[in-house]
Amino acid sequence: MRIGLVGAGPWARTVHAPAIAAHPQWSAAGVWARRPEAAAEVAAVSGGPVHDSFDDLLDACDTVAFAVPPQVQGELVLRAAAAGKHLVLEKPLAADLVAAERAAAAIDDAGWYSATMLTLRFDPAIRAWLDAVPAGPHGPDTVAAARWLSGALLGGPFATSSWRAEHGALLDVGPHVIDLLDAALGPVTGVDQARLDEPDLWRIGLSHSGGAHSSMMLSLRIPVDPTDFEVAVAGGAGRHLLDTRPADAAACYGTLLGELATAIDTGEPLTAVDARRALHLQQIVEEIRAAVRDRETG
Repeated sequence: MRIGLVGAGPWARTVHAPAIAAHPQWSAAGVWARRPEAAAEVAAVSGGPVHDSFDDLLDACDTVAFAVPPQVQGELVLRAAAAGKHLVLEKPLAADLVAAERAAAAIDDAGWYSATMLTLRFDPAIRAWLDAVPAGPHGPDTVAAARWLSGALLGGPFATSSWRAEHGALLDVGPHVIDLLDAALGPVTGVDQARLDEPDLWRIGLSHSGGAHSSMMLSLRIPVDPTDFEVAVAGGAGRHLLDTRPADAAACYGTLLGELATAIDTGEPLTAVDARRALHLQQIVEEIRAAVRDRETG
């Protein structure tokens, strides 16, 4: 199958492009980005030509992989779904909840396969951790706490990302953490509390369908290196500690591509990471943002 890549930022160069180039089940159909010179740099890694337009890329591929900001992805997904393409999605799905609902509905209506780049879900150690937590939903005797503190917006390749700078850790790493807590404890059903303090420090409490509760602390502007990451579950579900993140995001992306190819071949769904999953996570993110606004306005 042919896969075309949209975007030419640091994630496209270091994760998407090498994974596509190395994958035996996919053929590189090229790259399109708004800066042709940057697209050429990515295509030199992924393989395939640089396309003059998004429509040209659509004509050349069976599946579109996005590595673009959410406001760009939310609009282009509609065109890709209408053109009959399977989709590899970044998170957040779109710039806001209305656009995310529209994108997810377009994919559902078209009936194409989608997979969201929830990197942590494709790491063997994290999969083993999730498998070790008994199947939920878990009751009120189970709690979880998660922490992701990083200096990624203080310097480095992502410090110039305008959407990350504007929205901070909640939109960037928040979906990853919410996804793990949701998978481990049971579906998130509400936001117990949410607070945003400078610099980009989010403190959030969530409730889950069986009565369990979880808390998160997130920031991309804390001067720590390496990233401080941990997810801990305790109580009726037992004690389960996760304190490592994937060392090789490209390998995780390669696993995603393999599972997507297999799903398309066999007709089996990828519901754990599809566009509906991305929409579910964005709904929770928007509830958190609303709770922060309510707190700030009294």
